[in-house]
Amino acid sequence: MTANLTHAGVIGGGAWGTALAQVCARAGLSVTLWAREAEVVETVNASHENTLFLSGVALDPRIIATDQMADLGACDLILAVAPAQHLRSVLTSLAAVARPGLPVVLCAKGVEQGSLKLMTEVAAEAIPQAQIAVLSGPSFAGEVASGLPTAVTLACADEALGRALAKTLATPTFRPYLADDLLGAEIGGAVKNVLAIACGIVEGRGLGRSAHAALITRGFAEMTRMAVALGGRPETVAGLCGLGDLVLTCSSPQSRNMSVGLALGLGQTLEAALSGKLSVAEGVASAPAVRALAAKLGVEAPICEAVAAILAGEVEVDAAIAGLLSRPLKSES
Repeated sequence: MTANLTHAGVIGGGAWGTALAQVCARAGLSVTLWAREAEVVETVNASHENTLFLSGVALDPRIIATDQMADLGACDLILAVAPAQHLRSVLTSLAAVARPGLPVVLCAKGVEQGSLKLMTEVAAEAIPQAQIAVLSGPSFAGEVASGLPTAVTLACADEALGRALAKTLATPTFRPYLADDLLGAEIGGAVKNVLAIACGIVEGRGLGRSAHAALITRGFAEMTRMAVALGGRPETVAGLCGLGDLVLTCSSPQSRNMSVGLALGLGQTLEAALSGKLSVAEGVASAPAVRALAAKLGVEAPICEAVAAILAGEVEVDAAIAGLLSRPLKSES
């Protein structure tokens, strides 16, 4: 079932989907890139460039773009890179054309609003005939598409399938490290986006590098508590898909989520912070769901709660910061 992985389908024509399509092509696969946007389909096919989301990066001619989900029916594996809040709808559409046992690698990071479900749970409901894996780790789309060295976690419950996928996707500059803890892998990606907004606020408010380091560390503790409460393992979160992704996303304005937080920290409204951004800042959509999920699990997550409150307009930035700094002293855990 996994012997002939030669044709990859990528769902999502944004920057990250395009970068992963480039990885697949670089690994020698035929690639079909599904995108909603007519401009993406046109420019990828005509000039081998995604001018809308990843301008300036020359794409491999083996990448063929389409807006027809049926064109993914012949693919041997799928990388699902649609935003988290849209993953259910696109996988439901894919299910109508997907063969039984199709490997689907989830590359979206977030918690579904309303249901509070992780992407693996969404996928299990939307496309039950698929074999699910999770890809997550520190990776900026432009760097990956340009062939700069990148390492990620590839989590799969089926060891043989995981090894086949890793071998298929690996290139000299793209290294998947195998894991079998899907829950641990995906909660890191969901929570780090929320924490990146917090780090951007710290940067925008000029609170210093010490505060920035403290926030990453205490945010990592929140991430780990949530992963364990869901049944994930701490050592998974301490790897590329958790700590690695957290450090990258919280340390550079290249991060869409950190850039939103930076704007909020500088005093802009959320509407202004999001204005003109084509790419999705997943943390904005995931923050209320992460807060609700932490409450449901009985997990203490004050930083994630503060970010969700700021985004919802429930509290001003300075009041949220003051609230965090005035929490009772406690043991580090």
